Amino acid sequence: MGDLRLEELSARTIVAANGLTLRPGQEQFVTPVSYSAADAYLNPTTTWARVVLDGDEVVGFIRGNFDPDHERPEFRSCIWRINVDATKQGRGVGRFAVRELAQEARSRGFETVSVIWETGEEGPGEFFRRLGFEEVGETEYGEKIGSLPV
Repeated sequence: MGDLRLEELSARTIVAANGLTLRPGQEQFVTPVSYSAADAYLNPTTTWARVVLDGDEVVGFIRGNFDPDHERPEFRSCIWRINVDATKQGRGVGRFAVRELAQEARSRGFETVSVIWETGEEGPGEFFRRLGFEEVGETEYGEKIGSLPV
């Protein structure tokens, strides 16, 4: 990958972000970027939505949530969504996005970043574990909760 950078999700980048492709079997684990876009405008103080660019090409998307007063600790500083285009997976795009979100969390005074994922063969669990997330629990629906010190 070239020089990766983040840019705030905007009208200029949302169409490309919505067009990110997935590998077969990943559809069940990822919701459309448009869900995050709507939330970014409804909750601008807690939502952190960014596209990952390689040059001028949108190659990924990450949405974080930063709400120090949230009743559930796993939602105070967390990755809400991450999508990397199928043709760019395995090239450091997701790692870059998570690292940047962790840096944002640290700059806001958080000590950890959480993520929740569904288990499954094509699911993101192994990706998060490779980045250093440790499983710290499960949701009431059986999803894994991971935590990463920042």
